[in-house]
Amino acid sequence: MLTIVVPVLNEAAIIADALCALKPLRARGAEVIVVDGGSTDGTASLAAPFADRLIAGLHGRGAPMNAGAALGTGDALLFLHADTALPENADQLIDNALAQRAWGRFDLRIAGRHPFLAVIARMINWRSRATGIASGDQAIFVRREAFVAVGGFPDLPLMEDIAISRRLKKLSRPACIATSVVTSGRRWEYQGVARTVLLMWRLRLGYYVGIAPQTLAARYRPVRASAAQGGTSP
Repeated sequence: MLTIVVPVLNEAAIIADALCALKPLRARGAEVIVVDGGSTDGTASLAAPFADRLIAGLHGRGAPMNAGAALGTGDALLFLHADTALPENADQLIDNALAQRAWGRFDLRIAGRHPFLAVIARMINWRSRATGIASGDQAIFVRREAFVAVGGFPDLPLMEDIAISRRLKKLSRPACIATSVVTSGRRWEYQGVARTVLLMWRLRLGYYVGIAPQTLAARYRPVRASAAQGGTSP
């Protein structure tokens, strides 16, 4: 059984559509657990009808996902951003991948009008294959036993995806599913593609040289769908 954990914060503009897209997977036995990190725009109430379980009031990035995983009953876990859309057969692809590896992620495609977004996505996918590090936008999935073995996500305000990738790499290289998930280009288009690329590089470099995630988080601000009117959703 697959448990899909969806962490959210102020995603009222997209959450209903995002969760509706998971109905076919739920019909095939997957469960959806939404973890709201203290939204002030009604996200939790909008999400409730489309989730099997909902947890509200957990702040941070790692802790909410750990709580959602603990609440679920599936032997496979998928951590899905609200603005990322899965392929139709995601459950079967994950099942096949986890038969070979302890964890994995999907290739990424970024939805949006800017032509450079396709290049960015290819670079992200290439980097992930080369390093064995996955980003949260790539929909990380893992066997529950492996997730428990590494202690889940560290309770960090940023870079929790890199941190858990490093932990899981000690168990196995990730399964890299070539079928793409599609994530919104709202941050890229709202803040500017070049500016966002430079920001992401600076944050990753800062993390690798030992700058505290709390310091890096102060430089990173999430972009809500309602704010990024020029952005696109999957």
